[in-house]
Amino acid sequence: MRTVTKRRWRVALDVLLGLFLAYSVISDTVNARSWWEIAGGLAVVAGSVATARRYPVVSLGIALAGALAVTFPFGDHVPVWVVFVLVAMSYQAGLRMERARPGVLIGVAVTIVGLPLALLVGPDGPGDWAAMVAILVFAGLSPWLLGRYVRVRGELARKGWRRAEEMESRQQLVAEQARLRERARIASDMHDSLGHELSLIAVRAAALEVASGLGDAQRDAAAQLRTSAATATERLREIIGVLREDAAPVEPVQGDLGELIGRARASGLLIESTVDVDGAPPMVARAAYRVVQEALTNVAKHAPGAAVTVRVTSVGAQTDVSVVNAPPPAGPLPGAASGHVGLIGLRERVRLVGGTLRAGPRAGGFAVTATLPHGAAPGEPVASDVPDDEVELSTSAKALELARRDVRRSLIQAVAVPVGLFAVVLAVAGIVFLYQWNSSELPAGVYEQLRIGQSRAEVAPQLPSNQRSARPRRTEPPQPAVPGVACEYYGTGRSWLVDDYAAYRLCFAGGKLVAKDRFTEGAP
Repeated sequence: MRTVTKRRWRVALDVLLGLFLAYSVISDTVNARSWWEIAGGLAVVAGSVATARRYPVVSLGIALAGALAVTFPFGDHVPVWVVFVLVAMSYQAGLRMERARPGVLIGVAVTIVGLPLALLVGPDGPGDWAAMVAILVFAGLSPWLLGRYVRVRGELARKGWRRAEEMESRQQLVAEQARLRERARIASDMHDSLGHELSLIAVRAAALEVASGLGDAQRDAAAQLRTSAATATERLREIIGVLREDAAPVEPVQGDLGELIGRARASGLLIESTVDVDGAPPMVARAAYRVVQEALTNVAKHAPGAAVTVRVTSVGAQTDVSVVNAPPPAGPLPGAASGHVGLIGLRERVRLVGGTLRAGPRAGGFAVTATLPHGAAPGEPVASDVPDDEVELSTSAKALELARRDVRRSLIQAVAVPVGLFAVVLAVAGIVFLYQWNSSELPAGVYEQLRIGQSRAEVAPQLPSNQRSARPRRTEPPQPAVPGVACEYYGTGRSWLVDDYAAYRLCFAGGKLVAKDRFTEGAP
């Protein structure tokens, strides 16, 4: 259903574009009464719009071929509709063409064909051809390049987003592996500790089995207890042994924090410590051990030489752990980028005892703090496993958001910069036009006082400094049939906002005024 609606919208937009371009053709040519131009323009619009989506190369070729109309004689009429058609269809072709080469070849071919055509039929052959080329460049090439740019940016953005999504999935897998690895370590710890206790139970049961003073029933019960303990030990080894293959324990089960900190000091770390875990349960003490171990490992890796403060205190029903390092004196090691995998596993370890973990920059250094309650149930899994100060977004997710923002910014620039440049050019041209318009006005009283036969030197002080370039052309009367005649044009002072403007013409020959005329755009 959505596909059908989208297709209908596309058809509606194409129809609206075709109607607009057709209107531009008719409104531009109806006053000139050039019926063959109207027919040709409508044919160009229909052909280019109809083929724009499926055959963009054909659409571009038809629109460029329409630019050849510039080389034909229209008197003072310039086919402006060509510009509208070229801008619209060139942009769409650049946006939809997979390859740029066909568009370039078509543009070159039209340019080459236009030269002999302008020389054969144009009243000003090279000038008409230059005008056609200028229109092809500014109304054809520029929008086409803009469309190509938008297309390429879109393709790069889509590829980047796919890559970011792949990286996101990969990072999620890495995080999941880290969580599983930490669980495997916990399982390994359980295996070692429970296996040891079960072995002790089996030994004690065996001693009871051979002890004197017991009846047969008690000896059978002790034998069954020994057998059950041995069986439980074996099953525990079989179940958890698989987990130990990837993550065998690298520290003793009952790791001592004092020994851990002592070994870290011996390796060169500057550590100030306060440790008190006497009231912590074994799983909480083990989690505190792992927090301190991971934090010291990160300091050695990413902040060599930095002073470290370790605080582990058990008060009441919880244990608080804090490992804070100062900024490294020589900066972090080059290339020692963190993948946060150790912190991911640490979060899982803390979560399983119902605690919370925070890790992030602090005062130029880094801080890892954990709150470990005694006897709490495991907490809910968190969606984000990166440090808290990183806006709860993974690296690839932030890269994806930056890519989207960059694409939006580039698209705005691609539209705003050409529009801004066009506005600047239009403003400068408008200022120049207004200056030339106002500086070429000949007062009506001065015009009335001019007499045929006056010398140019006598008239010159009364004339404006500039001549009027924007003047009626179709209604201009014939110039006097006098050898060496030269005519000058001046404004009548009417507003430039009125299309039906007028002009004064003064014709001189042999240094004398031989004719003066006033003509308007609306004159028959």
